[in-house]
Amino acid sequence: MLLACRCGTNTIDAVEALATCIYVAYCNWFPTRGHLNGLVDPSHSYSKLSFFSNPVFPFRQVRTPLSPRPPDPRARITMLAPVARLAAKRLLEIRAALGASPSIASSSSATASRSLSTALNYHLDSPDNNPDMPWEFSEANKEKVKEILSHYPSNYKQSAVIPLLDLAQQQHGGWLPVSAMNAVAKVIEVAPIRVYEVATFYTMFNRAKVGKYHLLVCGTTPCMIRGSRDIEEALLNHLGVKRNEVTKDGLFSVGEMECMGCCVNAPMITVADYSKGSEGYTYNYYEDVTPKRVIEIVEMLKRGEAPPVGTQNPNRIRGGPAGGNTTLLGEPKPPPCRDLDAC
Repeated sequence: MLLACRCGTNTIDAVEALATCIYVAYCNWFPTRGHLNGLVDPSHSYSKLSFFSNPVFPFRQVRTPLSPRPPDPRARITMLAPVARLAAKRLLEIRAALGASPSIASSSSATASRSLSTALNYHLDSPDNNPDMPWEFSEANKEKVKEILSHYPSNYKQSAVIPLLDLAQQQHGGWLPVSAMNAVAKVIEVAPIRVYEVATFYTMFNRAKVGKYHLLVCGTTPCMIRGSRDIEEALLNHLGVKRNEVTKDGLFSVGEMECMGCCVNAPMITVADYSKGSEGYTYNYYEDVTPKRVIEIVEMLKRGEAPPVGTQNPNRIRGGPAGGNTTLLGEPKPPPCRDLDAC
C-alpha cells in the first residue's frame, strides 16, 4: 500500500495488481469461496494474468486453464509462484517508470521534498544520491577518522559507525548519500547493509537534503503544550516551505525533533549549522522561543550573525525561574546533628 500511495498516476494500477494477487491466492486456498459468482472458474489455477487490459474489473479476463486444481496445498503454493513473479515484475516497472519520470529526473529538489517518512523508509537512486557517486572523507576528516577509531579496539571498528556517520554527514552538508554510507562501511570493514541499518534507525541522520541551517522544532508534550506547533507554523510560513523541504536559496529547512531535554525552558528549537562544513559545525539550542523570536533568529542567521544560544527570555538565567529565585535565597543551614567541618 505504501508503494501504491507513492505511484502517482500509477496508483490504480498498483492497487489492481495487488488485489489480483490477493484474489488469486484466495481462490487457490479456498476453491469453494473465491470464485466471485462465476467470474473465475474455481476448478483451475491461473498464472497468466493481464492486470490492466480491463479498466473496470481485471478479474473478468478469460484465462487459459493450466491444469485441474491439485489437492496438495504445496502444489497450490507452487502455482502461485508465477503470479508472484508477474506481480513483482509489474511493480518494478512502476518503480522504474516513477524513477524515469521527467518531473523527478529534472527536479533538483525531488529528494528534498520527499516526506520524512518515505525518506526514512527506502532509498531511491537519483543523480545526486546513488551508489556510483564517488565519495570519500576529506584529508582533514581522514585524521579525525583515525582519532575516532583509536577509541575502540582494533577488532571492534564497527562500534565507530555512529560517530563516523555523523562526521560524514557534517562533511556532506547535513545529509548522508548512500555513497557516504558505503565509504563508512569500508572504513569499519563491514557489509554496507550494517551501516544502512544504523543510518535508517536514528532520525538525526538525514537521508534527504537539508538546508545549511537545519531548524528542528521540538514536538514532544511539554513544548507542544507551550506552543511548539505555532512556532513551526511561523517558521514554515516565513520561509515558504513545507516540513523537510529546503528553501530555494538552500539556506534553511525545517524539521521536527523529539524531546531534546529542555522541558523546563519549553518551547525550544535547535539549529544544526552545516554552513561551514565539519570544521565549523555547531548544534545550538534556542529555548523559551516565541513565533516572533524564531523569525528573528532566522533573519540573524541569514545575515551571517550568531544569535545568542540558550534561553531567549531576558528575565531568566539559564534554567532558573523568570525574575530570579523565589526560594533558596541564602546559604542553606547545615543539619544540626552533623559536624560538616569535621568531614
